[in-house]
Amino acid sequence: MVTDYKKIDLFGQTLIQKVILKPPFEFPFPVSDNACFLFSLEGEIEFHAQEEQMLVPSNYSLLLNCVNTGKKISNSATSTQNELVVISFHPDTLKKIYQRELPLLLQKPKSNISNQSSGKINNDFLINKYIEGLLFYFENPSLVNEEILILKLKEIILLLSQSQNAETIQVILSQLFSPAAYTFRQIIEANIFLQVSVDDLAQKTNLSVSSFKREFTKLYNDSPANYIKTQRLEKAAELLIISDQRVTDIAFDCGFNDLANFTKSFHDKYSITPTNYRLKLK
Repeated sequence: MVTDYKKIDLFGQTLIQKVILKPPFEFPFPVSDNACFLFSLEGEIEFHAQEEQMLVPSNYSLLLNCVNTGKKISNSATSTQNELVVISFHPDTLKKIYQRELPLLLQKPKSNISNQSSGKINNDFLINKYIEGLLFYFENPSLVNEEILILKLKEIILLLSQSQNAETIQVILSQLFSPAAYTFRQIIEANIFLQVSVDDLAQKTNLSVSSFKREFTKLYNDSPANYIKTQRLEKAAELLIISDQRVTDIAFDCGFNDLANFTKSFHDKYSITPTNYRLKLK
């Protein structure tokens, strides 16, 4: 149940919302046809979209491309209230305030092939302070004007571009201007030799892990873990023969993040260590 709701508009569109909810509740997302940044000021919430569920603790945030419908948040607890701040990113507003050129965070990444539409953002001191500053304007609405709101919108874009999650954030926000429509196979083939897990690949295809595994098995007639490991080992075997790269570098280039694990996996498949494999075939 909503116990308090306030909002601030910019250029006739809702820019910032502050919502206080009393659990238990299921609350449809208060945004559409844009992306949004949701910060959980108080209480833990669950985010739901299709089969996806994500837990967002207090003082953490969530970035979403809200163009797809069916997203909602909930809390089944009965003891504490939830307080949220939501910042909306409208394409028209962003184009207006960045008249010359969109910042890199809003441009389509050239090397990240992904359809990911949501991501949890780790607790960040500067973002926490930014949210505290926004609360001041809800308490003092007479001080709000267009220039301040434009500065605050540019500020959150800058902070997000400097966060640890900047790569994922760019994928999500850039879809406002360059909608991604990669096929399942395109995403797998583009990421298979990167140091990503099955969970990471599921996020990039915008599927739950269980749905991702079903789709993968249907398409490749193999489990994700087995297929990916086989492809990485076969590429490593090829590089050991045709290149002079160090074994460690080859392991990392093929998606392994641990040399010992690579050596064991290679030996299990070829019954020989990577170094001896190179010496024998060269």
